[in-house]
Amino acid sequence: MTETVIHNARIVLDDEVISGHICLAGGRIAAIGHGASTQAGALDWDGDWLLPGLVEVHTDNLERHVMPRPKVRFPMQSAVQAHDAEMAANGITTVLDAIGVGDPYGDGFRSHDQSELLRVLDTLDEAGTLRADHFIHIRCELPAANARELFEPFSAHRRLRLISLMDHTPGQRQWRDLDHARVYYTGKKGWSDAKFDEEVRIAPERQALYAEPNRRWFADYARAQEVSLATHDDTTAEHVDEAHRLGASMSEFPTTLEAARRARALGLSTVMGAPNVVRGGSHSGNASAMDMARAGLVDSLSSDYVPASLLQAAWRLAEEGACTLPQAVAIVSKGPALASGLHDRGRIAQGLRADVLRVRPVGSAPAVREVWSRGSRVA
Repeated sequence: MTETVIHNARIVLDDEVISGHICLAGGRIAAIGHGASTQAGALDWDGDWLLPGLVEVHTDNLERHVMPRPKVRFPMQSAVQAHDAEMAANGITTVLDAIGVGDPYGDGFRSHDQSELLRVLDTLDEAGTLRADHFIHIRCELPAANARELFEPFSAHRRLRLISLMDHTPGQRQWRDLDHARVYYTGKKGWSDAKFDEEVRIAPERQALYAEPNRRWFADYARAQEVSLATHDDTTAEHVDEAHRLGASMSEFPTTLEAARRARALGLSTVMGAPNVVRGGSHSGNASAMDMARAGLVDSLSSDYVPASLLQAAWRLAEEGACTLPQAVAIVSKGPALASGLHDRGRIAQGLRADVLRVRPVGSAPAVREVWSRGSRVA
């Protein structure tokens, strides 16, 4: 069995940072030790940080590669390869590709069948060209009439790890502030003010026809198939109570401290956005992820729409004293791994997957120098 020894590294463990060495063998972490290694051929990391590979539970990055411009569709395989390379280059060794199913307005990317992704992932996996380990996170837009139909190809697939329940209706949850919602929908979606007003007017009808039945159906499916369930943009304690009744184990991007505190009280894992930390606030006017971290309410971070933000946010949390560096690293590795039911990764510990990063701080930001997945260097 081929062994790789890395030494002269600052190794970030669960509760401490040590200066030491690590042995990788058979795709696993075989040993961890203090001090330098005397083994011939050991790789000298020159005092750089050694972290576990990052775990991403919610990224829209693939959509950006599939549709790089409005109404421009790129070939799925090329998009996946570019997305995969970007994940790895930013230290993300496990990714739950977030696939939105359902579009209440019928004119967006999420209103189309995206099941080609499954074939492409299998093809690239069999060829040994994927750098990160890819799973599927299905994001169900509850007010959409076609959400269940578009979900069908992904149901019971081996890559399906997470289902989240979303409602982006203006006036609901993330967009309960209609002024913020209007800016988003008229800016990004290109709606006129008249169209926005009309959508707000007919929203209650869509809620009754589709959102509530879909909510129950997807929750029942997740429970029956033992797939992790998340709710999206919980805003009130009542939203979290409903999530708990539905069997959700994760609250994604709670928009208020009230919702985050209720999630903690009920034992739901809380996921916040890494861009929120890096930017110093929410792009939609919701709660600060940094404030939530200081309050001990963040279990995981997600890069959401900026892959580089995941590691940057962990560094920012530690630098600003919201938590220690080991705690911050756990928020982008151990926390999301456990929330996704992946118990074989996310930490530097003997017997776990040999997913490790070489990181060197440059100024106020960390730079990824090397990425290893299952004991092989992939970036």
